[in-house]
Amino acid sequence: MEIRTRFAPSPTGYLHIGGARTALFNYLFARQHKGKFILRIEDTDMARSTEESTQAILDGMQWLGLNWDEGPYYQSKRFELYKEHAYKFLEMGKAYKCYCTPEELEQRREEAIKQGKPPKYDGRCRNKKDEPGKPFAIRFKVPHGTTLVKDIIKGNVAFENDEIEDLIILRSDKTPTYNLCVVVDDATMEITHVIRGDDHLNNTPKQILMYEAFCYSVPVFAHLPMILGSDKTRLSKRHGATSVMAYKEMGYLPHALVNYLARLGWSHGDQEIFTMEDLIEKFSLENVGKSSGVFNPEKLLWLNQHYLKEGKIEELALLLIPFLEAKGYNAPADKRLPNIVKGLQERAKTLVEMADSAEFYFKEDIVYEENAAKKFLTPDMAALLDILIDRLHTLPAFTHEAIEAVFNDITNEKTIKLGKIAQPVRVALTGRTVSPGIFEVIETLGKETTIARLKKASAHCLLTH
Repeated sequence: MEIRTRFAPSPTGYLHIGGARTALFNYLFARQHKGKFILRIEDTDMARSTEESTQAILDGMQWLGLNWDEGPYYQSKRFELYKEHAYKFLEMGKAYKCYCTPEELEQRREEAIKQGKPPKYDGRCRNKKDEPGKPFAIRFKVPHGTTLVKDIIKGNVAFENDEIEDLIILRSDKTPTYNLCVVVDDATMEITHVIRGDDHLNNTPKQILMYEAFCYSVPVFAHLPMILGSDKTRLSKRHGATSVMAYKEMGYLPHALVNYLARLGWSHGDQEIFTMEDLIEKFSLENVGKSSGVFNPEKLLWLNQHYLKEGKIEELALLLIPFLEAKGYNAPADKRLPNIVKGLQERAKTLVEMADSAEFYFKEDIVYEENAAKKFLTPDMAALLDILIDRLHTLPAFTHEAIEAVFNDITNEKTIKLGKIAQPVRVALTGRTVSPGIFEVIETLGKETTIARLKKASAHCLLTH
């Protein structure tokens, strides 16, 4: 039997963190078993579904590397199939026409609540005769008994059918409802494993009853605990960004987010760092925890810093380009970019932070931090900077080693420590006191830019003190 999983988001907003984790677990399970991963867009809510949201979901999936094998299928294009199934239920005697108006149903619900009764449909149309010409919805007949949900994560969960109302499967305007669409889609797409959030658990017995009524194979279920914020409440915007693409905009790497989401509720011993290949090999639904995972932004940031530090220079350079372009710099045409990334990747936590730190390489005019200039660009530094300018100007090979040798010669001649000249030079070249290694900075900036900035700093030393 071929394993077939699916991710079925509603396009009423962005791809959020919880949805991305669900998609990832479906993807990993399918890949591990050499199966198929299907993408289905559940866009039956025509009022709230948008093309922009659909595209945001597709973009988020592709950015994370969760490439689907089939789809995307759109429920909005399958309405006739759902209607056929609803009317088939009617013919089989497993559904009935309900002539109750929305106003009548609401009134009865309010009365039931006042009387302390469950506000569920009372089944009054179950045995009603046809009323030709009168609008009707189609309701599924929920049989008596108990429905057992066998869940890989939750274990066995029993539901009493008497507590489930006869649910509408086709509205009076002939639009299908969620539970019917899901059953028809999962059955006709031959989905073997339904891996989804546990907020869907209460829908599962209703869907199992419909599978059984149609003699369809019931898929294996695995309901994932929800993701909580740091205050143990449901993850929301107050806990930080919940949109996958927001993390892209904040300069996170896709594999860092994938790694973090995989560990959010699943574990493999004490291992923290996983490649996608590791995850495909080691993932198992049995090792998904029963309790909710708590979203920890600091842990995600730590992972992102790890991947920046260990990342391939060429790949990071390509990912950095959009962030530099957003600042107005023509990064793709700059041959220094790999060296810039190499010098910054050790300390940067995000691509945004890396782009901020890289600005001094691209700026035409360096602005000194006030305290840095006051402390390091002092009058006595002008002569030292002038000596350095002369030495660098005549340097035949402008390499890291040759530059370092120039600094060593000057410190030996003047009997000073490296920091005495290195920090003023750092401020002169970058405007601040923190940067990559000063020899790397000089080599990457190049002779012409370095000397121009040192001359400006030398003049500043004499003019402002």
